[in-house]
Amino acid sequence: MSRIEKFLLLLACVTGLLSLFVYPLNTAGEGIASSPKLQVFCGLTLMIVAVGYALEETVLRYRLLAGIAICAVSLFGAWTLIAWLGIAADTSALAAESAQSGPGAGFWTASVAAWALGWLGVEQLAAVMSRNRLLQLVLRVVIPIVFGAWLLIIWELVTRGLSVPQVLLPSPSAIAERFANSTATLWVDFKQTFLKAVLIGYSMGCLSGFLVALLIDKSSFLKRGLLPVGNLVSALPIIGVAPIMVMWFGFDWHSKAAVVVIMTFFPMLVNTVAGLSAADHMQGDLMKTYAASYTQSLMKLRLPQALPFIFNALKINSTLALIGAIVAEFFGTPIVGMGFRISTEVGRMNVDMVWAEIAVAAVAGSVFYGLITLIERMCTFWHPSFR
Repeated sequence: MSRIEKFLLLLACVTGLLSLFVYPLNTAGEGIASSPKLQVFCGLTLMIVAVGYALEETVLRYRLLAGIAICAVSLFGAWTLIAWLGIAADTSALAAESAQSGPGAGFWTASVAAWALGWLGVEQLAAVMSRNRLLQLVLRVVIPIVFGAWLLIIWELVTRGLSVPQVLLPSPSAIAERFANSTATLWVDFKQTFLKAVLIGYSMGCLSGFLVALLIDKSSFLKRGLLPVGNLVSALPIIGVAPIMVMWFGFDWHSKAAVVVIMTFFPMLVNTVAGLSAADHMQGDLMKTYAASYTQSLMKLRLPQALPFIFNALKINSTLALIGAIVAEFFGTPIVGMGFRISTEVGRMNVDMVWAEIAVAAVAGSVFYGLITLIERMCTFWHPSFR
């Protein structure tokens, strides 16, 4: 085992022993004995530590099974701790009464033990080496999910355990509850901001940047004249541009789409110009020996060589477009939109609704980015970075 894995085993062992025998579970002085599920978790933790040190070679040989088992135990411990706080729907009355006393040192050491096991499980899964492509694909999906789940678990335990005011930082469970109760509002905002302003502005900005790059590639005069202007446009602050766009195009999504066009134009322009220049001189000379015209050279050689640069701009713009549209809605919009909802709900101190909108924006941006990455993989499979 690596040093980090041995450290995590030692950390899980120490915190598990402290939770089981030394520290009280709550401020009332009750120990782990008041929660049978936490007793089971601490016992499983110590068993994993013992097996890990005693059968090190066997664990390394069966990393996949070991990683799955360790992750399962860590998630069981996290769920038990959250249930003890009175968050889970099936929390017993005894646990709810104990949780009202406030978590003690035993609760936090058990939380550290669960977190150490979660980290150890991810380490085991990440170290799995297999030629099975399906297994590798599954691991690429499972590992980020487990990692992300633990971020939410830590967030939940800290906010609930330390009684952080909901106005400052709501817990994930409170955000999820607000999300479930506000799906209609979230959908209307998503449709106004993403499906209209972002997608339309993104398409127009990227297409115009690509076409202008083709013109610049054809003319050295345009390269010297338009590139500095494009650089100037890219440096314009959103806060200054958005109110002007609202005055020009009105309060509806058209003004937000205009802001998105401004933000996405220059990255596409610069990356496409750089990509069209990526072909080396030997390849260009070879096309000349074939008596290829400018159009043939562009379509057969230079555009394929520029695809990685173009997709790089598309991925960058996928996040810039969403940010630009949301920020632009702060300066004038109808009574719908993700930016409008964030600004108004902050004023009403409904921070859980703000986080629900942020979650929708994050998921939408991630899915959008992922789709572009998938298309890039299909179109540039020949590139060395995918081999």
